[in-house]
Amino acid sequence: MELIDITRELFSSTPYPGDPHPRRDLVRRMDLGDAFNLSGFYTCCHSATHLDAPLHFIPDGESIDKLDLSHCIGPCTVIPAHGILTGADIDLLAPQSGSRLLFKGDGAAFLSESAAFALAETGVLLVGTDAQSIGAPDDEEAPHTELLGAGIPILEGLNLSAVEPGAYRLIALPLLLAGAEASPVRAVLVRD
Repeated sequence: MELIDITRELFSSTPYPGDPHPRRDLVRRMDLGDAFNLSGFYTCCHSATHLDAPLHFIPDGESIDKLDLSHCIGPCTVIPAHGILTGADIDLLAPQSGSRLLFKGDGAAFLSESAAFALAETGVLLVGTDAQSIGAPDDEEAPHTELLGAGIPILEGLNLSAVEPGAYRLIALPLLLAGAEASPVRAVLVRD
């Protein structure tokens, strides 16, 4: 069994424009004479590799703590993609109901509203990208609204640089953050 960590490191990742920078505060330090090391941290829920819950764009949507975790674990397919995918592009991929799709595009794989609609119609369980957002910079809202409105969580900020396209098993569990619209995750792909 091979585990491939597809998580971006939290503190060194570039934040999405306008989001706060994550930081770690050292509270106790053994190198300064304390008996133990202790630190706290601050982060935006959307920093580095993270999972968006419906509440991110849907006013009465589920928060991250209410998300069905079965969406976050299971078979997935890594698909090469660049630019803004359309509904016609998704129709050519023919994703199956219950699948999880991760788009690998060197940080430039996005969905249009029609692509998000087409994915929602197929019954996929989760959609991810190695870009900071599933929506292109000039159209963030529409793809998020289509997917999240259909109850499909969005995994963003993946590090797929060392991953070949193909079939894997995904594990990407969010932190239990009551009432939050998103959460950082530790995402791994498993290949037997």
